[in-house]
Amino acid sequence: MPKAKIEVKVKLFAVYQEVFDASEIDLMLPASAQVSDVLASLIEQKPQLAKWQKVTRFGVNLKFVQADTFLQEGDEVVLIPPVSGG
Repeated sequence: MPKAKIEVKVKLFAVYQEVFDASEIDLMLPASAQVSDVLASLIEQKPQLAKWQKVTRFGVNLKFVQADTFLQEGDEVVLIPPVSGG
């Protein structure tokens, strides 16, 4: 019987790290979750992050991916908001 949930590790940077006061969190998601579901879950927890939704890029296991990429148990997801400065 397939698992109903998967656990992924989410690496947080910039504004995400500031809001969660952590550099990474573990997240339980439905087994059919996509990368966009990670961001939706974080916005549900911290609604002030919604303004970054359209400009955030995603990585899974050190590769840039699209928001509709499906996740698997143990994936490492990176949320990359725009960064200013140099």
